[in-house]
Amino acid sequence: MSHARKSFDPAQTGPLEGIRVLDLSRLMAGNMLSLQLADFGADVIKIEPPEGDPLRDWKDDGHSLFWKTYGRNKRSVVLNLRQAPAMAALWTLIETADVFIENYRPGTLEAMGLAPETLLERNPDLIVVRISGFGQTGPYAQFPGFGTIVEAMSGFADRTGFPDREPVLPPLALADMIAGIYGASATMMALFARQTGRARGQVIDLSLLEPMFSVLGPEAAIHAITGKVKQRVGSASNTASPRNVYKCADGKFLALSGSTPAVARRIFEVIGRPDMNENPRFATNSDRVKHRALVDEAVGAWFARHNSAEALETMRKSGATVGPIFNIADAMADPHFEARQIIVDVEDATFGTLPMHNIVPRLSATPGTWRLPAPELGQHNDEVLLAAGIDPQSIRIGAT
Repeated sequence: MSHARKSFDPAQTGPLEGIRVLDLSRLMAGNMLSLQLADFGADVIKIEPPEGDPLRDWKDDGHSLFWKTYGRNKRSVVLNLRQAPAMAALWTLIETADVFIENYRPGTLEAMGLAPETLLERNPDLIVVRISGFGQTGPYAQFPGFGTIVEAMSGFADRTGFPDREPVLPPLALADMIAGIYGASATMMALFARQTGRARGQVIDLSLLEPMFSVLGPEAAIHAITGKVKQRVGSASNTASPRNVYKCADGKFLALSGSTPAVARRIFEVIGRPDMNENPRFATNSDRVKHRALVDEAVGAWFARHNSAEALETMRKSGATVGPIFNIADAMADPHFEARQIIVDVEDATFGTLPMHNIVPRLSATPGTWRLPAPELGQHNDEVLLAAGIDPQSIRIGAT
């Protein structure tokens, strides 16, 4: 299935046009954060070491597809910050920046002479975003903070998987993604506060741990009030029933959720068990969760007798909340994904076009823009440095 094509046009503008971001971060969280700003028009300059952002080395069959996706709409400048001329160039760029993003281990920025108070002395309007695993303070501040460890320590992994098996980590950089989105939101709040005169520059202390913990919702309150620790339940839920993944007669799986009383009643009617609607064991959501095994047995038996297409149509007609389990190939071929342009084919120098996720969210009046493909390492050194009045040759000399 073909997807909508997007061509890059450097002349396009977005709602963040005029906002300059210096991104010194590495790997996912910072790149996710700066991607949100870049997609909506901010001038994001990736300040990379001579070896480049390690994200460039996350390859599939030798191709840097992570970088092509998360490096889009950004410019790359290589600065060896161990060299005085490069550090001087960075300070010149800092004076022109609105946002400064870093994810060094806490204390490293200070050791480099780039402590937030020093940055704000030089540029009082600067928004300094400090990304770390566990925050800038606390007993764990100096621990290495990769998302994997945070996904474990936040409680997320303990809740993921089946009760008779080991906890399951997400198969992607989930903590980084969530932190990046939180970070973009926080950056916009800080920029708004600056615009409205409530503040000038400020420091954002963004840990990976706290956003990841936040997605667990009221679990702290639940534990405090009930004394209980929620257990892993596979694809079921501790808070709603029926809710699970069910196998159909053709071996395919469908996901079903009966989170509201009305939907749960419809599901029991569809599966030929209207008696369950009158049974006190299933009268309320709490009752259904308590007797989740019986609910899943009845619902699962119905799915096992029907092929997936028939089950999907029948459940949807009844108003039940149901959907297929897609892999990426399914999603790329799905008509809704096509109609909504969730995946777009973006022009690419290597492949001609490359599919990637569209810009989100959708703004009606000031949408995001496709301005620049992911840059080659140091591609914009001359362009950026000359515009700042810096001789690029001096940086090359300083890096030797």
